[in-house]
Amino acid sequence: MGRYKIEIEIFEGKGGRLQKDGDQIIYPDLIKEGICAWMYRGDGKKSYEVGKTFLYPEEKDKICHWLLDSLSGILQALSAGEILNWDYKDTRYEKVIDPDGVTTEYVRCIDPTASGIVVKVIRTRISEK
Repeated sequence: MGRYKIEIEIFEGKGGRLQKDGDQIIYPDLIKEGICAWMYRGDGKKSYEVGKTFLYPEEKDKICHWLLDSLSGILQALSAGEILNWDYKDTRYEKVIDPDGVTTEYVRCIDPTASGIVVKVIRTRISEK
């Protein structure tokens, strides 16, 4: 079995800029505005945005538990070197499949509202030296 680097990138979703009044966070109507609460919370200064990447498993504590639950099967499969052969050809979710290089998967959060986000999981094979 190979060794892999796994990254989770926010591919689509809405976070908005975190707003505060002193030490109090000002919460918008997350569901009505389609804002992901995890993306909005961010680091206390600025929310997570599309393009933000997390290393897995090193930074899993920074990832929403709902999102991690959505990702669990994909992360387990990719970590074991498996390939999921559907490719979503000619869509914005078209995957890269290369067992000896980079393989990608797209996963939607289980949040049932319009606030749910999509992440891209990027698995890169680490060459054995």
